[in-house]
Amino acid sequence: MCSHIVYPLVRWTVKVGGASFGVSEEALKERFKDPYWRRGLANVVRGIAKHGVRRPFTPGAPFLVVWNLTNLCNLRCKHCYQSAGPAKHPEELGTAEALRVIEILGDAGVSALAFSGGEPLMRKDLTELVKAASEHGIYTAVATNATLITKEKARELRDAGIGYVQISLDGAKSETHDGFRGMPGAFERTVRGIKNCVEAGIFTEVATVVTKHNYSEVPDILDLCEELGVDWWMMYNFVPTGRGRQILELDLSPEERENLLRYLWTRLMDSSREGKTQILSTAPQYARVALQMEEMKKGGGPSEEVVVPTHFYNPKLHGRLLNLSDFIGGCGAGRFYCALDPNGDITPCVFLHLKVGNILKDDFEHLWDTNPVFLDLRDRDKLKPHCGECEYRYVCGGCRARAYNYFGDYLAPDPGCVNNINAWNQLQGKPIQVKA
Repeated sequence: MCSHIVYPLVRWTVKVGGASFGVSEEALKERFKDPYWRRGLANVVRGIAKHGVRRPFTPGAPFLVVWNLTNLCNLRCKHCYQSAGPAKHPEELGTAEALRVIEILGDAGVSALAFSGGEPLMRKDLTELVKAASEHGIYTAVATNATLITKEKARELRDAGIGYVQISLDGAKSETHDGFRGMPGAFERTVRGIKNCVEAGIFTEVATVVTKHNYSEVPDILDLCEELGVDWWMMYNFVPTGRGRQILELDLSPEERENLLRYLWTRLMDSSREGKTQILSTAPQYARVALQMEEMKKGGGPSEEVVVPTHFYNPKLHGRLLNLSDFIGGCGAGRFYCALDPNGDITPCVFLHLKVGNILKDDFEHLWDTNPVFLDLRDRDKLKPHCGECEYRYVCGGCRARAYNYFGDYLAPDPGCVNNINAWNQLQGKPIQVKA
């Protein structure tokens, strides 16, 4: 592209983007100095060139790749999607192969890479891999149980390039957390790891898979996060895969999930919480709940100031994000992000174990652009009822991993939504409700 085209485009983006989101032109110019931000913007532009301006939007490459680096783990969590434990994956990639993977992701234009597991800190070469990803211009994160994060390890991860750490916490007290994690003392070690990351200045998120086991403890977990100085708290959906298939009875009912999401939105919107832990969720229904609650509060259509709380939302970007909710909201599997297994197999999501290729054996960029599974997941109009008929399908669309793991069909309805009560009743053997 010639400079006489590029410069006007960037200037227009700064002016119009700033006006749309209530951010000053100077603030946006400041963001352009951030290489990760520029890389993300380039990904957006490539996405428009490749796929057009679609609902929901698909970037030119995954914004995020979650890499289950190893199956090794020092805990035995009841809900682990990877069934991680003391044994390595028989085909786990070595350091040289892992470095090649990072090179491929960098060349493809991937914006962010999250090292997960298992427990990624069980890999002795984690710091080397983080440095390599950072050198390729990729924003790096780590998803961990934090039991191995000492003060020294936190500083080491920060200095290697980790900008974001996600730490799993399943309760506000040891009895709840340790019972679910399969190791006495895990709670104390995890809380210590959280403190070490916050002290090191790493952006820290606490992630909680909410089930009947800890449902009533959510307010206390949030209080603890605020006490610890955590930046974000993320409510994760329970997905019945891996060891999670053995605890189906702990899944929240649609009514419980709805009540929880309403509580989270109300707490997030409390004006007295300025500067406190932000509340997000991977449950796609969170965006729908937010819009509905704002509609009820305003007595009509949603306010222009509604900020739709998807897990890609940045709480520091105030303004009319509602205008983009149709494009960035909802399930991101195979659309905004994908996952890698320890052997390099590519899947749409860490919770959706459906192999679409292998990063060392197949053309990653070609797969992202043309794979039929990815293309299906990007087309909300292909979803089966009720999700495919719902007026909120572009901001929600239901969790495709829950649909796949409950019904064996990633286009099936997500049984976790109050609008899909018949899908839930079908699973529970209850009578199907017929609309009048």
